[in-house]
Amino acid sequence: MRALFVIDVQNDFTEGGSLAVAGGAAVAAGITGYLRAHARDYDAVFASRDWHDAANDNGGHFATDAAPDFVTTWPSHCVAGTPGAEYHPALDASLIDINVRKGQGKPAYSIFEGTTDDGSTVEQKLSELGVTDVDIVGIATDYCVRASAIDALHSHRRVRVLTDLIAGVAPDSSAAALTELRLAGATVVAANGE
Repeated sequence: MRALFVIDVQNDFTEGGSLAVAGGAAVAAGITGYLRAHARDYDAVFASRDWHDAANDNGGHFATDAAPDFVTTWPSHCVAGTPGAEYHPALDASLIDINVRKGQGKPAYSIFEGTTDDGSTVEQKLSELGVTDVDIVGIATDYCVRASAIDALHSHRRVRVLTDLIAGVAPDSSAAALTELRLAGATVVAANGE
């Protein structure tokens, strides 16, 4: 059984958002096209969203007393219920089977740190479905895509990161993340296999 993880394809992480990643909108559109062409390849499509609290610093995740360091502290982003937290409009949300919200008052990078709409963990859902293989796409290569892939590997599943359907914060850290994932056992390949 194979699942697709669509990581954080949200307005705040795409062009014009509070933590915009270059190429984010193109990734959103690319994922939609890929899913329409490959829906039968997946038994379930999971999509994560940062879903941070508005009234606090989310466990130090939001920089409030100093400028963000863009490593562990960030500008306010993906606040629950705001347009910035919504899926990018180029991502066809009707293709998503399981929505996952992460953050919610604390730092959270991996999809495994979130919960589904019914309160389940991602691990619980994967186990219920008998998922053995996970493909990963989305934003950002060097943060939430990386963390989600590492956790998927730690859950003893086969993992592929589809390089033409991801976008990263910075070229160097994105390249380092992909190298780390290869060394950890992930397959890092374009969606078309090239």
